[in-house]
Amino acid sequence: MAALQTPKFVYMNGGLTAWEDARLHIGCESVTRGLSIFEGIKGYWQPDGSFALLMLRLHFARLKRSAMLLHIPFEHDFDEFSAAIFELMTALVEPSRDMWIRTTLYVVEGHWGENTRSDLVLTAYHQDKALPEPVSLGISTWRQPGDDSLPARIKASANYQNSRMARIEAREQGLDDMVMLNQAGRVAEASTAALMMVRDGVISTPPASESTLESLTADFCEQLAIDRGYRFERRPIDRTELLIADELAIGGTLNEITPVKAIGRRELATDTGMLATLRSDYFASVRGGKPHPFAELTTLPKVSA
Repeated sequence: MAALQTPKFVYMNGGLTAWEDARLHIGCESVTRGLSIFEGIKGYWQPDGSFALLMLRLHFARLKRSAMLLHIPFEHDFDEFSAAIFELMTALVEPSRDMWIRTTLYVVEGHWGENTRSDLVLTAYHQDKALPEPVSLGISTWRQPGDDSLPARIKASANYQNSRMARIEAREQGLDDMVMLNQAGRVAEASTAALMMVRDGVISTPPASESTLESLTADFCEQLAIDRGYRFERRPIDRTELLIADELAIGGTLNEITPVKAIGRRELATDTGMLATLRSDYFASVRGGKPHPFAELTTLPKVSA
């Protein structure tokens, strides 16, 4: 596994801060209760030499929803939010590599919901332009909590504790990732990404009511499928359906569209089929070769390759 990157700067307290000086107080609720929410946003170099961020407004809107549901104050408007991202990414961007930025809202003051104050903290990491390699999946013994405990609709750091346990379980079994089931024993999602399945010429993914994050990548894939004339459904998926699926893929901002080469011991094709076509369309869009109206690209000012 690659070592954690330590970029020169992070953004916190309203400006750039040296990585080694970025601190949260031991008494804040983000430390004592894991109280934070986040969004991951991907930036891609474009054919004209510009650098663009994918679906920035949609990520901002989802972060605002998570903040509202967890009663975390978030006073930034979109212009302030994007300006902070532009400042950090301009300081760190490299001509040969894409970037992924984690925008985290930490609760830095308050106690049990009283006098709560948050701070927007941004960290950004470089990524190679290579396509993600196919992965092998298992089915985790760890389950997603329900909407009445830790709602998957909230992109909270605490919601990834089960995902961490599932990833450890995957490594112990020699696998890359795990499918998480919900409390009813049906498919929810992979540990950090939406799951898409093809059976009998239909693409399916679980709806949010199945303890699944409201995935922007799945939304985009639905639009790409409609453009292709493919049938795309949001419906409950049984565990056993995965074992007889024609194709599988996981999708998320960081995972993009990653083909699944095996589910358990059953191998799957990864270079042909409906999901492979959507994957090609996805990268043609985000890299600017074939822009799509759903996947808005916001250009980073004053940066060129």
